[in-house]
Amino acid sequence: MTVTSTLNQVLFITLAASLMLLKVVNGGKLQNKGVVYDGRSLIINGKRELLFSGSIHYPRSPPEMWPDIIRKAKAGGLNVIQTYVFWNIHEPIQGQYNFKGNYDLVKFIKMIGEHNMYVTLRVGPFIEAEWNYGGFPYWLREVSNITFRSDNPPFKYHMKKFTKMIVNMMKDANLYASQGGPIILSQIENEYNNVEIAYKELGTRYVQWAGNMAVGLGTGVPWVMCKQRDAPDPVINTCNGRNCGDTFTGPNRPYKPTLWTENWTAQYRVFGDPPSQRQAEDLAFSVARFFSKNGTLANYYMYYGGTNFGRTTSSFVTTRYYDEAPLDEYGLLKEPKWGHLRDLHAALKLCKKALFKGNPSVETFGEGLEARIYEKQGTNICAAFLCNNNTVPEIITFRDTKYYLPQHSISILPDCKTVVYNTQTVVAQHSSRNYVKSMIANNNLQWEMSQEAIPGPDNATLKSEIPLELMGTTKDTTDYLWYTTSFELGPFDLPFRKDVLPVLQVTNLGHLMHAFVNGQYVGSAHGSKTEKAFMFVKPINLKTGLNQLSLLGATVGFPDSGTYLERRFAGVQTVTIKGLNSGTVDMSKNGWWHKVGLDGEKLHVFNQGGSHRVEWFKAKGLGPPLTWYKAYFDAPEGDDPVAIDLRTMSKGMAWINGKSIGRYWSSYLSPLGVPSQSQYHIPRAFLKPTANLVVLLEEIGGNPDGIEILTANRDTICSFITENHPPNVNSWKREDGKIQNIAGDAKPRAFLRCPANKRIVQVQFASYGNPSGFCGHFSRGNCSSPFSQKLVQTYCVGKTRCAVPMDEKIFNKDGDICPGIFKTLAIQVQCGNSN
Repeated sequence: MTVTSTLNQVLFITLAASLMLLKVVNGGKLQNKGVVYDGRSLIINGKRELLFSGSIHYPRSPPEMWPDIIRKAKAGGLNVIQTYVFWNIHEPIQGQYNFKGNYDLVKFIKMIGEHNMYVTLRVGPFIEAEWNYGGFPYWLREVSNITFRSDNPPFKYHMKKFTKMIVNMMKDANLYASQGGPIILSQIENEYNNVEIAYKELGTRYVQWAGNMAVGLGTGVPWVMCKQRDAPDPVINTCNGRNCGDTFTGPNRPYKPTLWTENWTAQYRVFGDPPSQRQAEDLAFSVARFFSKNGTLANYYMYYGGTNFGRTTSSFVTTRYYDEAPLDEYGLLKEPKWGHLRDLHAALKLCKKALFKGNPSVETFGEGLEARIYEKQGTNICAAFLCNNNTVPEIITFRDTKYYLPQHSISILPDCKTVVYNTQTVVAQHSSRNYVKSMIANNNLQWEMSQEAIPGPDNATLKSEIPLELMGTTKDTTDYLWYTTSFELGPFDLPFRKDVLPVLQVTNLGHLMHAFVNGQYVGSAHGSKTEKAFMFVKPINLKTGLNQLSLLGATVGFPDSGTYLERRFAGVQTVTIKGLNSGTVDMSKNGWWHKVGLDGEKLHVFNQGGSHRVEWFKAKGLGPPLTWYKAYFDAPEGDDPVAIDLRTMSKGMAWINGKSIGRYWSSYLSPLGVPSQSQYHIPRAFLKPTANLVVLLEEIGGNPDGIEILTANRDTICSFITENHPPNVNSWKREDGKIQNIAGDAKPRAFLRCPANKRIVQVQFASYGNPSGFCGHFSRGNCSSPFSQKLVQTYCVGKTRCAVPMDEKIFNKDGDICPGIFKTLAIQVQCGNSN
């Protein structure tokens, strides 16, 4: 993908100001300042760097959490943090801006720079990101004659205006690398190639306009477009996906570098989904593969997902976001994913000189077996990636030495001799997340309730012959819209038989609906992420005389992707009553009253001041639909993250001291028969020492007696290594151009380290022999050294970290008690606060 076979090629400096190489005098020395690129890599301040990046979104955690998250990302080997810019939170009302609290973009970027890390700023302003309306503010939909993301003058005007404002804000704060700041890349648009064909020539022209508009803003750093083959020069087209080392056909010009903007660490979840997994081994393989094939920047999406507070999620997306990332929702290290990737980054850094100065070549050994080599002839600069893309282990001979390659793995040899890392062989520790019921917070947790009133025509506000479209009526100010109508029935209209009831049938464009007849709840129905529309069909009790039908329609976030977002619809469409003696009655044009939102929302009953505006009663057991609940609790003991378990509730929203922690939906079960999410994050920053107000809006009906306040930890840590594991990558360093072992030997060790300066207080399992299982569920095999437990206790108890050698002489003092058995060492310990 480079223009010439060597890295001494002439740089392709573009005519755009965003790629200008600036010269400044500093201490009498001429230095390069800014970011340029060629076909090999970005060049930052005159230097080539391997860039390991992770997506962390500032609105998905409070500012109090940012320093710890950034610190853990850097400790994991990252040197870049990527974030979107979220238009709808910054300009919720046209011309009114908000950059405060966890929306403080400048503060977030400055903090990253203070940690000596770079930033990729994905301005968008369309971002998708499983974020409400893909980041677009609702008011944009109501601009006259607008068509989103196309060669449409109204859209281009507002898009450019916001993009320019963000760029100028970054310039004013000196945050671009050309100004000495941390931002090294900017992104315009997002995966537009997925929809471009639908807009025909309006799409083709829009791509060119968007790229040229961005470049014209003169940031002094390159712009990228992800998944955009027709990105205009000098914009770099990048890859998104799980395996860009094999799926990416490369940049659209030979003088552009190979960059990976999204490597999905798992999969975001929607309500109704089972758990999403992506093994650390597969993730590591994909990254090693990419760097072995000319890649120089890989970004994990997400590295830390965080929490979708309030109403910020797109359609049906859970409050918890990318919990399977290297840092989980609470900011805790998810092991071994975090540690295995940290070790990968260290191994790749040992190859840096060869990757940038060596000539690439490929040697094949059979189907799915190859070595990718970067070597500078006449020097000792050489690095090799030995790849086994088969489903079974293989042995190959590379440069007169035999190498064992586990299935679907890559071994990294920074000197073309020594294996310092294998993607399938996890040396890093494992961990298990635990939830602990807080004794302090749950002490005297007493719930009160206040029921939401069912509105009638007399207190509704909008009249229409037919049901109004929900999204355009609520204008994204609330999830809820009431539809109310009334009708008269004579004594001969109702079925004569008592066991026969009329049936209410409602077609709904999504996402959710609750039905009430004469003030009584009759049922709910909902769509799904893949099929928003649904049919509500329920038998109902009607009476002679006046009957009132009230339907509460709701959205669960606006859509975030696809074509013509400005034309999406939701809510009640048609209403019929079947089974009357007079036949089927179409109520769709009966005349409807509408009311936007719930009374409790308007009264702000979820905060301390508003909660006194309604009457509360003691709650006990299963409660009715459309009920507000409140209670007070003291902050849980310790410093561990806090969560609330809502598995005994159904659907609604939760607030802590007036701050929404998002939507919950415990009644929407996954195919495994359990809620997609049961625990909901309460940031410590939201809490006071005592008397914290928790308020729930329960839509369908739940039992608050089962709610618990929890703390979360990953204090159960484990190691599982074999005698064929390589030593930890930190056992190696490059000295005098050679890879040398600095650990004193080349034996594997079980490394264990407690989080948050806790100490190992107990060895829960230890076996040297043939144990099996996984962290939290180990079992001994038919062979285990009797000294295992005692030896591990000696090495580890009372320490914040320890290293246990995988050494036959230590565990089998009287000789090999299990001759002929391949040895494994499994350890599980518990961390805790020292007394």
